[in-house]
Amino acid sequence: MRLAFAGTPEFAANALRCLLAAGHELALVLTQPDRPAGRGLKLQVSAVKALALQHGVPVVQPRTLRLDGKYPDDALAAQVALRDAGVDCLIVAAYGLILPAWVLALPPRGCLNIHGSLLPRWRGAAPIHRAIEAGDPETGITIMQMDEGLDTGDMLLIEREPIRRDDTTATLQDRLAALGGRLIVAALAAPSLRRTPQPTEGVTYAHKIAKSEAAIDWAQPAATIERRVRAFDPFPGTSFHLGDEAIKLWQADVVSGGHGATPGQVLRAESNRLHIACGEGALQLKQLQCPGGRRVETASFLQARPLTAGDRVG
Repeated sequence: MRLAFAGTPEFAANALRCLLAAGHELALVLTQPDRPAGRGLKLQVSAVKALALQHGVPVVQPRTLRLDGKYPDDALAAQVALRDAGVDCLIVAAYGLILPAWVLALPPRGCLNIHGSLLPRWRGAAPIHRAIEAGDPETGITIMQMDEGLDTGDMLLIEREPIRRDDTTATLQDRLAALGGRLIVAALAAPSLRRTPQPTEGVTYAHKIAKSEAAIDWAQPAATIERRVRAFDPFPGTSFHLGDEAIKLWQADVVSGGHGATPGQVLRAESNRLHIACGEGALQLKQLQCPGGRRVETASFLQARPLTAGDRVG
């Protein structure tokens, strides 16, 4: 089948890789503009663009697809490119731009979205993060026929994936990316698929992750903080203040203790054990990162930043 593909991060690149391996003809790729990244703020291409260029697939990078938006020339160029490509279907995975009506109506088979949740739960930008943060026992992939709503289209295929006790967004995203690639290939190979409207009950929204959410609020229950630590790995991470330094916390476990202690109070700081009181229960900090440093285990952290029981972290 002759396809166009719209996506940006590695999650989407895996789907593109599967489509290429299945023998589909990729006529055009849409991806986000190159962004500055790293300490040198050098422009970095997306994972989807890098893969497309390796396979000689033409790439367009509009800042918007809205013809009446801020960058109408970008949108018009993308419209011309899509029309000239003459594709049967547009596959979308973690693209990052809203598709207006003209895009949805252009391919004869419409636009299919690879969404990282069990719709209608976690519609929106960050379904994997929010599922872990909420403590969901499972998530999955939904292949959806796109419409003009926010992830409201009919479901074509759906498959579940358990969320493991130690899953971070990075580990769960890897498994869902592989599942999404397999399901989109299966959807395109099927002679026909039943379109199932999404239930009206159980709708939740996975709002985009903000950097401001990284700050740890020790007044929250330890279990809530621990889930956020895993949900925000690798981005934006979670952090707390120790003096004037922002310390990132990458791994933690819920432990007993903290009754009567002030949230943020150090309960234990010895060898490889660092326990902090929370609003409910306590948290054992296991992997941390000082500004400009790398991730280290607790023992190494305490050697560099000694703490004693009774100290407070911010």
